[in-house]
Amino acid sequence: MTRPLPAFKNVHGHTLDYLGEAIVAGRYGVQASLPPEMVLCAELGVSRPVLREALKSLIAKGMLTTGAKVGTRVLEPLHWNWFDPDVIIWQSRAGLTPEFLRDLQDLRRVVEPAATRLAAERATTRDIAEIEAAYAGMKRAVEDGGDYVTYDLLFHQGLLRASCNRMLVQMSKALGALLRTSFEFSTRRPDGPAKSLPLHRAILDAVIAHQPDVAEAAIRALIDVAKDDIDKVLLSRRRMPRLNTPARPLRAWRFELRSMN
Repeated sequence: MTRPLPAFKNVHGHTLDYLGEAIVAGRYGVQASLPPEMVLCAELGVSRPVLREALKSLIAKGMLTTGAKVGTRVLEPLHWNWFDPDVIIWQSRAGLTPEFLRDLQDLRRVVEPAATRLAAERATTRDIAEIEAAYAGMKRAVEDGGDYVTYDLLFHQGLLRASCNRMLVQMSKALGALLRTSFEFSTRRPDGPAKSLPLHRAILDAVIAHQPDVAEAAIRALIDVAKDDIDKVLLSRRRMPRLNTPARPLRAWRFELRSMN
């Protein structure tokens, strides 16, 4: 049966999303061959050139391999480009697994403390101003309501840029979707952003004061809090965040405090 294409996506984008999500969800198993091109074209209602472009994109993302005798086969997740935002979004649609979230937390523990330490040593006046602006946006979102996740992401990307290490700066772009996964979990807890705000302030103050040890310790504490947030959301069996939609705005924390008094 031909599947209708949504108006907001072009044909290539829809085809790529459909196949990528199908692979991540396991509808095409690891080492399994995809159906022949004619079958996929009929199922998706697309031409061969469109299908082949989508397959090329999936090969570039490390999800597929192709050969004259073996056809187009699904590679093991170990080969997938987990820094690719599309792959992260497809995983969120298919379901964020404990293994994926464990890998994310491990990555944060490895990269962010070292980058923050460098930021405390090397941050320029401009770097600090950008991180301060991101923190101010987080604070407004907590107190008055609004988009906390976007400013949280800008805060952490600012730290990576402030490391003045070109490789970490490049990584800040690739890490965006992964970091957003963690931040979306934090906002699923009503008090999560308000409790994490002082930890962000401690990181910022240490960077401003050029105190590497303090900055590194502060971000390790923040990452540990994020892990607790993720664990509690998983245990609660609440609906998992979706990364292909805008970040959910916070309600005004000041209003929440007045309501409890």
